[in-house]
Amino acid sequence: MDKELLDIYSDYLISSFGLTTATGLSTLLNGQISHDKITRFLSGSDFTSADLWGLVKPLVRPIQSEEAVLIIDDSIEEKLYTDESELICWHWDHSLNRNVKGVNFLSCLYHTQDIALPVAFQLIQKSEWVTDKKTGKQRRVCPKTKNDYFREMIVTCLKNQLPFRYALADSWFGSAENMVFVKKTHQKDFIFPLKDNRKLALSEEDKLAGRYVSIATVKIEENATVTIWLEGVEFPLLLCKQVFTNKDGSQGILYLVTSDTTLDGPQMQTIYQKRWKIEVYHKSLKSNASFAKSPTKTIRTQSNHFFVCLWAYVKLEGLRLKTKMNHFSMKAKIYQKALASAFEQLQQLKATGVPA
Repeated sequence: MDKELLDIYSDYLISSFGLTTATGLSTLLNGQISHDKITRFLSGSDFTSADLWGLVKPLVRPIQSEEAVLIIDDSIEEKLYTDESELICWHWDHSLNRNVKGVNFLSCLYHTQDIALPVAFQLIQKSEWVTDKKTGKQRRVCPKTKNDYFREMIVTCLKNQLPFRYALADSWFGSAENMVFVKKTHQKDFIFPLKDNRKLALSEEDKLAGRYVSIATVKIEENATVTIWLEGVEFPLLLCKQVFTNKDGSQGILYLVTSDTTLDGPQMQTIYQKRWKIEVYHKSLKSNASFAKSPTKTIRTQSNHFFVCLWAYVKLEGLRLKTKMNHFSMKAKIYQKALASAFEQLQQLKATGVPA
């Protein structure tokens, strides 16, 4: 990988407000780097999750901590008008409750102190075709599930000797298999939310007798904890109920479960709130790193553009610590400077009598 070109291209992504192209970058640099060289950079070889770790490792090592958390989640960048492929295809968006066409990516953030850095990623590629049993139509599928990738990311982080205390994720990843994998296989703890239809036993005796009830039927005070046994999980867990108010004024309930039985309810909630960092990451990656602004056509160039967007996010995160400005404030400041320069250039053209 050409590190110098990686740095230039990622700066270009941060600075841009329109389409980001090889021609655009070459023109910006007055031809100092050719269009072909930039194209070869994006199409020459695959930039992998291991490559990302190689870049962020020197930044992570000085700040790593036994109290850090791993946050794993996926997101979709819609690409409605791009040709469909195994990378850009239809995915179920559980936040919208519908299928959307775009790039589905899974990220692992390492969060400690006041910084959150991506240390692993996976682009979901639906490279296989199956026949839908309900409709009889062919549809694309990925050979692995997101839960498979979730477990692979945990293993990767452990192999990279990344210390952490908790794995955090949303309810999509709160399967019994993942819980056993994190706690029993790798001796780490987790905090996951659970849907209210999950089955649990309120005592070990009930568990052995197969007497399970849904979470929604359990009487538990807000912020209190109760020891439970989930179906498929051999060890006891702590369940906490949190009541919150939605934007529309309605009330919602969040059920959190953890393998760390030393925590109380408020502690569980405080730790789980750190998961919000990945939502901020998703938003910044899409809005401030030009993720959606590339007209690349091949799977490799599309994937490598995403990789450079990740590096652009890392650079923004470093700048945030130095400047004490959030990513959006920095992007707004860049825009204001660019607008002022454009306005000044227009005044100069008008002064010389050249039609604007």
